[in-house]
Amino acid sequence: MAGRAMPLVHAVAAGWILLAFVDRRLGQSKSTPYGLPSWVAFWRRQKKTIVWIDGCYDMTHFGHFNAFRQAKALGDYLIVGLNPDSEVVRYKGSAPLFKEEERLQAIKACKWVDEVVENVPYVLDEKYLNEVVFGQYGVDYVVHGDDPCLDADGNDVFASSKKAGKYREIKRTEGVSTTDLVGRMLLMTRDHHSRETSPTTKSPGATSSSSDGRWGTSPSSPLKEKIGQSLGRVAGFAGFLPTSRRIAEFSAPVKRPEKGDRVVYVDGAFDLLLPCHIRFLEKARALGDFLIVGVHRDEEVNRYKGRNYPIMNLQERVLGVLSCRFVGEVIIGAPWEVTNDMITTFNISIVAHGSQYDATAGGRGDFDVAYKLPKEMGIFREILSTPDGGVAEIIERVLENRKEFEKKFNKKSAQENAYYEKKKYVHEG
Repeated sequence: MAGRAMPLVHAVAAGWILLAFVDRRLGQSKSTPYGLPSWVAFWRRQKKTIVWIDGCYDMTHFGHFNAFRQAKALGDYLIVGLNPDSEVVRYKGSAPLFKEEERLQAIKACKWVDEVVENVPYVLDEKYLNEVVFGQYGVDYVVHGDDPCLDADGNDVFASSKKAGKYREIKRTEGVSTTDLVGRMLLMTRDHHSRETSPTTKSPGATSSSSDGRWGTSPSSPLKEKIGQSLGRVAGFAGFLPTSRRIAEFSAPVKRPEKGDRVVYVDGAFDLLLPCHIRFLEKARALGDFLIVGVHRDEEVNRYKGRNYPIMNLQERVLGVLSCRFVGEVIIGAPWEVTNDMITTFNISIVAHGSQYDATAGGRGDFDVAYKLPKEMGIFREILSTPDGGVAEIIERVLENRKEFEKKFNKKSAQENAYYEKKKYVHEG
């Protein structure tokens, strides 16, 4: 019996010798500082095209997700490098609005992302590219949008990648940016999600200011006029043009529940698709086999949340939800009340909501109406959720540092103006 075991021992030993040889050929230790064995990178290198994209990804939104989608389309395996707060402060002068962990959660939840590398420098110099990106991770292409990305001295951040001949450019997603979203919150009117009014005109019933003076800007504010002009060109319905192609791209691959699957249904605004939303969607998906998410219409959200909500319009919010790896299907403009017809049509087994409820005009009674039938049927489930990290908290972060964000808005809007003035057609994959 011992004799029969010897060939297996020899095979295992030979395998380890081969892996050690590969390590030496790559000039690396058996494990990289990021926990990725070099032989795994080598194996990936032989079998897959590996694509790298990196950035800050503040207020991670569907524009970022579309960049990940395009980058993934250039290869088989997508690695996203995340700049830490320290690098963002060093090169941009101030910390991101989203905390580092919040940005990390949002990126990891994106269905096009295969791996996330943390603590990536803002500028990928030749040393980092050769030792980490092309070396440890075996990357084939470094990708960025067609908008320029410069360091504090005005130098091209991707100069080294271009020099190495491994740079690929993708189309920037127009109509949304972190600057744009901050501008919407600084403006604090409903106009960013309304076709009926211009961004500089207060819509009926909109809140322009509160008793403490923090919610909104003065009707005659120069900042409001400047933000309004910027949003009028590049934000909301005015600049973001929802198309059937975009919905199809974000829906792919099309998923359908299998026969016998337990279908879970949840609904809400999902404004800005925050980490608290992602945690909730992950828990909801774990309740069954297939998750359907109903996204409420702008008018419905504004009715029960008031002020200038939602920050993003319906199509923008739908794209954010569709990008989440836990979501199987989205109902666009879902009704407030879960009806018997909905339950039958989608074969819903479970209807769920978080344990935290938004304050609405009708109070908790509004939700009793919404989920009356599922509760009577015994299919309603409440998922433990926390009140932290909601949209209101993000708005408070902006308003508490209004001057800093106004300064950033002015700087970035000037850069975006230059982009739009010089932009050329770029084919989008």
